[in-house]
Amino acid sequence: MKSLKSREKNNFFYRNGLSIVVLSLFILFLFFQFITGWHVKNSELAEVKMPPLSLYQYFCSPHFMQATFENWESEFLQMGMYVLLTISLRQKGSAESKSLNEEEDVDQEPTAHKNAPWPVKKGGIVLSIYKHSLSISFLILFLLSFIFHFIGSFNNYNEEQIEKHLQTLKWNDYILDSQFWFESFQNWQSEFLAVASIVLLSIWFREKGSPQSKPVDAAHDDN
Repeated sequence: MKSLKSREKNNFFYRNGLSIVVLSLFILFLFFQFITGWHVKNSELAEVKMPPLSLYQYFCSPHFMQATFENWESEFLQMGMYVLLTISLRQKGSAESKSLNEEEDVDQEPTAHKNAPWPVKKGGIVLSIYKHSLSISFLILFLLSFIFHFIGSFNNYNEEQIEKHLQTLKWNDYILDSQFWFESFQNWQSEFLAVASIVLLSIWFREKGSPQSKPVDAAHDDN
């Protein structure tokens, strides 16, 4: 029995199952978004008596670009802000919060040891950057997604204006337009609602076996 469990733990899927499943679901739902978005766009084109787009044309279209990066932008903003806010802010009783009273391992200064990541061994400015590399990574991903969302939204807006024989906008006018910011804010608010939900619901509710939950028998006030 022990050797069987040992073999299971050495299995690639056992060691990487969470990322494999999550990435597989991402690809699956992105594919469904692509197919349904293609149908939506072609329906809109049919209404103005324009020829439909092929799958390749839709893949390169601003409609698909805008819809995709609009969502990615909000996800990276959510995760980046969550990483930063949980450094100093606490929530009594939440499984998502650090302890109210005790210092935790993540607060300690890194020390170089044989298995430490190379920036820790290198020290200096490399280590200073590495200590904040997670939030920096999310910031870069957010900014890139924000830029691509804007490009897709701007081009998609002007395409729709041309289809309707209406006036187009320049990019410096569009960035001040309510349409672009409506697309962003409607996603941003939902992301922080999701974060608030896991922070607050984990105070009173449990999920046995999940690291996002406190032990089932833990008191509501425990962190």
